[in-house]
Amino acid sequence: MKRTITRPLALAASAALVVGAAACTSGGDGGSAEDDNVITIFSQQGPDRDLNGSTFTKLIEEEFDVDLQFETTTWDAASAAEARQIALASGDLPDAFLLIPWVDQFSQAELVKYGEQGLIRPLNELIDSSAPNLQKAWGDTPDWEKLATAPDGNVWGLPQWNDCFHCTFPSKMWLNTAWLDALGLETPTTPDEFREVLKAFKEQDPNGNGTADEVPLTGATGGNSVLPFLMNPFVYVPTSTLNGAVPASLALDGSDVTLQPTLDGWRDGLRYVNSLFEEGLIDESAFTQNQDALLALGDIAGDPVVGAASVGHPGVFVTIGQEDERDRGYDAIAPLEGPNGSPASKTPSSVAGAAFVITNQASDAKAEKLMQIVDYMIDYDNHLRAEFGEENVGWAYAEEGDTAIDETLEPLWRQIRVSGAEANDNITASWGPLAQYYGDLVFRGSEVRPKDVDIYDLEGYNVRLFEETQDYAENAADDKVLPYWNMWIPEEESSELATTQTNVESLITQASAEFVTGVRDIDNDDDWQAFQDALVANGSGRYIEIYQKAYDAIS
Repeated sequence: MKRTITRPLALAASAALVVGAAACTSGGDGGSAEDDNVITIFSQQGPDRDLNGSTFTKLIEEEFDVDLQFETTTWDAASAAEARQIALASGDLPDAFLLIPWVDQFSQAELVKYGEQGLIRPLNELIDSSAPNLQKAWGDTPDWEKLATAPDGNVWGLPQWNDCFHCTFPSKMWLNTAWLDALGLETPTTPDEFREVLKAFKEQDPNGNGTADEVPLTGATGGNSVLPFLMNPFVYVPTSTLNGAVPASLALDGSDVTLQPTLDGWRDGLRYVNSLFEEGLIDESAFTQNQDALLALGDIAGDPVVGAASVGHPGVFVTIGQEDERDRGYDAIAPLEGPNGSPASKTPSSVAGAAFVITNQASDAKAEKLMQIVDYMIDYDNHLRAEFGEENVGWAYAEEGDTAIDETLEPLWRQIRVSGAEANDNITASWGPLAQYYGDLVFRGSEVRPKDVDIYDLEGYNVRLFEETQDYAENAADDKVLPYWNMWIPEEESSELATTQTNVESLITQASAEFVTGVRDIDNDDDWQAFQDALVANGSGRYIEIYQKAYDAIS
């Protein structure tokens, strides 16, 4: 069944484009029509994707009479962040940035800073004149408009709105239950029981190849850190960050903002993780490798070697749909129970900041077309084409008798999971996560639940994630979560905060890894005090003060 309720908005967008194009050719901003057709976009692309050669890019170029030229970086968070900063500092800006939030995007502080400097354009007038789909979406989801609007009333960039249930709990522990069954072990429920399982994975040859090649537990830097899951039984760890892009170590204690690493429980948690590391139960690369290296380990040729990984979904560390079916052997275990209970780290699935920004290099005509292109992807049907590729290849409309993943909703569409050469062809037909601008609860929950679903097949993957996240949702530490995404920092403090947050969070990331790996001694009081003193020296007091003030303002 084809959903049509937003189709008039798509038609309105096309009509607006005709008017806009006619205005552009008049040369009102000094550019020629030919120049205004060439639009440069800084973006990120995965190893199998070619944005410049994408058939969806060609579709957009024909639809909007433009020539899109993508300047790309990788999906590696550190490399992508560095490349974006170099582009901003070069003085040779693209017309726009189109980014993936979980790779790298503009923070709220950056938006205010670059907006005031005139490097990026406010979108307010463009939204009013050229974005009917976005206006409709904001009417249905006012929190999205709130997320996008700075205190000065400007919309300096557009964040993606993605009501992704499983994404809200990014630190799930995926345990090799095939190994667990092979060794006759029970699912661990406490830190001590988890240790015993990892020891068995290390010592009892669960992959059966006669070689001690098993890696009991692995992870990666940034959002795939092992620390939140392992430390939550001792102290609440909100999330992990690579470059201080979010206040990953701040939480709430009632109405007070707290820096969690200053609590005794943080030391207790690190002590536990250090003990696992000292016993050889955690991959030595877990605190240095990126996501690509993590996936390479999970996909290693021969017998599988990974016993567990703490990530949002198993496809991060093992390719789904492998011939040897190793990916079917992993299940998410519930949060472990410890002195701090069993809280699950919870983050917003819609990330504060902006994934879409128009720079001062774009002429008025280009800016209008860019806004219309993003608005085009907000339309329900166009979203499907943009994110998943060709109809009946990467996705299809629901049929009579289908049920939705969220069974309280009407089924509207289904994703077609493909692999091999067919998957590669479909990747070139879409923009994938670059197109996820409006995935509300209805859009995501109305996906069809495959009939007689095997949740370990590609077709059942989203059902698998929905079901595997339930234990985490039941243990969500909602009272501890600092809603920083709704806390725009005043201009006079944003620059100071950007520096302080980067310094404090980077120190926490580095020092925590050093305590785990033994570079610093977690049992040495002098080492621990030196860490606490360094937090103060890097501005932790001011860090808390700024966020406390911002939290009080919205409470």
